Formats: sequence, structure tokens, C-alpha cells
Amino acid sequence: MEPPVTDHRFAKDLPFTAAEYERRLALTRATMDRAGIEVLLVTDPSNMAWLTGYDGWSFYVHQGVLVFHDRDPAWWGRNQDTNGAVRTVWMGDDRVIGYADNYVQSTERHPMQDLALRLVGMGFEAPRLGVEMDNYYFSAKAFMTLQESLPQARMIDATALVNWQRGIKSAEEITFMRRAAKISEKIVDMLAERVEPGVPKNEIVAQIQHDAIIGADGHWGDYAAIVPLLPSGSDAAAPHLTWDGRPFRKGDATFFEIAGCYRRYHIPFCRTIFLGEPPEIFRAAEAALVEGLEAGLEAARAGNRACDIANALAAPLERAGIERGARCGYPIGLSYPPDWGERTISLRAEDETVLQPGMTFHFMPGLWMSDWGLEITESILITEDGAAECFCNRPRAMIVKP
Repeated sequence: MEPPVTDHRFAKDLPFTAAEYERRLALTRATMDRAGIEVLLVTDPSNMAWLTGYDGWSFYVHQGVLVFHDRDPAWWGRNQDTNGAVRTVWMGDDRVIGYADNYVQSTERHPMQDLALRLVGMGFEAPRLGVEMDNYYFSAKAFMTLQESLPQARMIDATALVNWQRGIKSAEEITFMRRAAKISEKIVDMLAERVEPGVPKNEIVAQIQHDAIIGADGHWGDYAAIVPLLPSGSDAAAPHLTWDGRPFRKGDATFFEIAGCYRRYHIPFCRTIFLGEPPEIFRAAEAALVEGLEAGLEAARAGNRACDIANALAAPLERAGIERGARCGYPIGLSYPPDWGERTISLRAEDETVLQPGMTFHFMPGLWMSDWGLEITESILITEDGAAECFCNRPRAMIVKP
């Protein structure tokens, strides 16, 4: 009997099965075909990892994944990062391409000149080339240099092309997100126990990071794409402040925006801690927010629309006289800094995207008023039938420590 044939491309210690990577590639190629894209340049590290498995802190230099219709993808990046690529991508080592270090942060040459030469060498002098024009990692200089170096190419905006393919999570991905959720629960439990008047904020952040990396239920933790956010008192009117060395004070509310992360998959989870007796304005806001959250969870069903969640949330808040100007959620999954959202659907009144089973969101209706703030959020999974499932299982309420 002949021994089974091993596909050595998939012989590495990869986070996902060969079938999972093949599924992702097939979705991407089909969308490329509909968009008339011959070669796709993926520079978003989240999309690079989703397609190939690449995992490294190298996104501060130019790098990318080239996706073709008729051959395996190719990872391209700085020479010193090729060792990381051959250890983390599913493709063979011959599909890893490095450029010389004198391209890095140079005023005389640009890495996109190297990429153009590589494409020409592969037979793509005049490709219909898809590029992610609007993301954090593809600069105006990169686009101009690529255009100048491939004058016969037709550039096609492929912003979020791969992001949209990531929207419906596989069973393998949901398993990773459930592991991340256990880390989120562990962090919030620690906060409820340890946040007290007089404790310096940086000490609590150190514990958050400790618990996040130690992990939970036997699964290690990864670094989150956003650092912990924890403004207190009037500073909580600003949603994106981090921390300093000042102590927590009695009479202040602090919201904590954190995320457990496992193999780059995030479960954001926010809770507010009030030290002392909350005034009526907080109690009223909490009641309206929780009512809106629960109405939104009920509306978060397959076949409904993203706007249905936002509108369900809005009704109780409006009755309480609370106006929100921001969206109330976004898709989540695999991410790298500086953001753990997937940058596709928004949970807001204008978005009529139909919800499908396997979609995952951070349902995030934070309240940021003129001199106070309150966050109680849930990360959710759209199920086959019925209301959304919350990944975390903790009371949907403000944590009060008299």
C-alpha cells in the first residue's frame, strides 16, 4: 500500500488546517475575479495573517502578500523578516521573498521598486493590480512609487476586499474567540476585585497585561491590538485615553476597555467600575444602556440588518434623554495594532448589511457625555437561529464598590 502523500506546504505548526487556508484563498480569489483583479497586493497585516498565517511584529516596514489566481501566494518583505515568514506561513519556502535592507527607511530608494521588479520577473509587467489603498500600512509614497515603477499596470482599489471575506467566521476561528473570551472574563474579574481608591492606575494596567498574557483555561494569551483604556471621572468623557500613575478616587466612575486575545483573535469586553455610591444620573444611564443592549441583542439575528441592532439600542436611550452620535459596534476577529475591528460593517442606523450566522461583533454602545462616561459592552456571535450569543458571561451591569 502506498504511503499517504503529504503536502509539505502544510507540514508546519500552523494555527489552522490546510482546508481552512484553502477556504480563505478561494473566497479571496473569487472576489478578485469579480473585481477584475489579476494580482492582489495585501499589505494589512491582519489580512496577511488570515491568508497565509504570517505572524510577526514587522508591520512598521513595507511588506505584503501577493495573491494570484494560478499559483500559491507569495510573502514579500524585509530580508531579516523572511526567517519569520518561513516559520509561520503555510506556503513553501520558495514563496517567501525578501528585499535588501538598504531599502528600509531610505530617501534614495523605496521597497515598492523592489516589488515592481519581482512582479515583472514573474511575468506581470502590466497587471491589473489590486492594492489596499486606504489602510494603515500602505502609504501615499508606496502607491506613487508602485505606479511609477509599473507604468503599464492598472491599479484597482482593493481596500477591504479581504476584510469582507473575513466576516463569517469558521468553526476553527470561533474556537479561538471562545478562548480569548475566557481571558477577557479573567481580566474583568480581576478588575472587580482589585480596583480600589488609592491604587495607582499603572499597577492595575500591569495586572491587566499580566492576566492577558498568562491566559486562561490552559491557553496562553497574545498581545491585544489596542492597549487598555481606562479614563476616570470627567476624563471618561474621552473614549480613547490610556493611563497614568494617578490613583483611583472614591466618587469616580472608570470604564475599562480591554480585550482578551488568543492567536491574534480578540474578544473586546468593557465594564465600568464606580467607587462609592453612584449618583442618579449614572443609575438612570445604566438602566437605559442595559435595556438598549438587551434589545439590541434580541435584534442581532440572522436575516436582520446591522441597523436593526443600532435602532433597537437607540430607543431606550432616547426615552431616557441620552443622545449618542457614534456607531455602536463593529466586526471583530483577527487583528494587529492599531485596531481590533475589521473595518467593514458598522452597527449604525445607515448600515443595512444583512446579518449572517458566524458574524462576530463588538456591540459597543459607550456613553461619553460632557463630563462623564459609561461603558457596558458585549462581544457577540450571530447564530443560526435566535438572538445573538454573548462570548463572555458576566453580569451586564455597572460594577459598584461602595
